[in-house]
Amino acid sequence: MIQTLLLTDPLFLQHHPGPRHPESPARLSRILDLLERRPIPGTERRLPRAATAGELAAVHTPRLLAYLRGLQGQRVKIDEDTATSPESYDAALLGAGASIQAVEEVMAGRARNAFALVRPPGHHAEPDRAMGFCLVNNAALAAEAARRLGARRVLIFDWDVHHGNGTQEAFWTRPDVLYMSVHQFPYYPHTGAPGEIGAGEGTGYTVNCGLPGGGTDADYGALCEGLFLPVARAYQPDLVLISAGFDAHREDPIGGMVLTERGFAAMCTAFKDLAREVCDGRLVMLLEGGYSLEGLSRSVHACIEVLAEHTREPFPPTEPSRDVAVALRQSRAALAAHWPVLGA
Repeated sequence: MIQTLLLTDPLFLQHHPGPRHPESPARLSRILDLLERRPIPGTERRLPRAATAGELAAVHTPRLLAYLRGLQGQRVKIDEDTATSPESYDAALLGAGASIQAVEEVMAGRARNAFALVRPPGHHAEPDRAMGFCLVNNAALAAEAARRLGARRVLIFDWDVHHGNGTQEAFWTRPDVLYMSVHQFPYYPHTGAPGEIGAGEGTGYTVNCGLPGGGTDADYGALCEGLFLPVARAYQPDLVLISAGFDAHREDPIGGMVLTERGFAAMCTAFKDLAREVCDGRLVMLLEGGYSLEGLSRSVHACIEVLAEHTREPFPPTEPSRDVAVALRQSRAALAAHWPVLGA
């Protein structure tokens, strides 16, 4: 069995949303350069396949998929944040396929865990709308793949500095996918308030904790230990997915948080331990945002070292800030009726 499977492709570097766009090819090339200079034993890199039309249709509407097909080979500005170059459609399909393939390999036991190093990112893409640098929703497509492969319950933990509105919408009324997000709030895309907990049969299966800027490694540790991990353990998922955006890094030019690569490694350690505890270690990470080239590449490398069992990183023992303690209480209160573990 492969310890840590890395899925990536040169085509991801051909997605060019614009000359000054923060979601640049340099994001991925810097990650790959660091992995070449400092290789991590226990990892294996492979080329992914593209997602099929049927796989895409599990999340996205025929209208959106037809619209995106029409962008193939074109340079188009979808909205003020989201644009395509001639190779973007094919890169998006390959990114979706890499995310699905990562799930397939882990669910089949051929890899202990996996990291899909893809672009464009995906968690803002709604079932019927491309937005926020994203064309299709890799995390939602990966979760649907896991369900098809027999997972009864799938956990998605999203630590990108922006709320994953598209992933939340995809599973808003469903209990078979638990979506959890820590993010800057209020901030783009202006969703992810603590009272957003799902609807219908999915009530309680959306967990949001939004923070003002300035969140530290210790703050994120307090939220994981006081909210996300207790709910995740109670849920007992068959697969853990992480929407791994690194724009909460202190060097990021877009986000307002001050995490370090050690903070990301600590979250990775905690959720890797969770996966070992509840689902035989099945864990898949998907690259989302992160726009400091140095902060991004160091943080991804640190997480892969955790996945490959070369390092473990604890959360700092420092108490959380007052703002974070307030946000934690609000999220716990919104969910306590649905998760008794939060009522203690």
